[in-house]
Amino acid sequence: MTGRSDAGRADAKRSGTRRSGAFRALVEAFAGRGRHSLASRLSALPRLRRDAVTRRYPGPPPERALAMLLAIGYVVSPVDLVPELFLAVAGLADDAVVLAWLAGAVLEEVDAYLDWTIARERTVPGTVAD
Repeated sequence: MTGRSDAGRADAKRSGTRRSGAFRALVEAFAGRGRHSLASRLSALPRLRRDAVTRRYPGPPPERALAMLLAIGYVVSPVDLVPELFLAVAGLADDAVVLAWLAGAVLEEVDAYLDWTIARERTVPGTVAD
């Protein structure tokens, strides 16, 4: 089975744009709502990484993975669009928004991964006999 589960695709459609979906996933995680608990999402992170590296799990779409990598680079980069040195709190706000989006995007991807693992458990291996 490759790609996202039907539940993962339906959630992506319901969430509107992927950006608002990431923020929504973050809010739902901390509010205790959503399909999976925060604890199950966090415990799935190592398995998600392992399955993505070994290519068992297809992972996020390439453009989403690129956006996540760029967000990590932006947060850890010493070069900033809004420098903290001159603007203090306002300079930290842009980093906070990017970091919040990244956290939500990771949680949303973990949800898709957990849905994928559930769908795999329900799938019976083998071929269909005529």
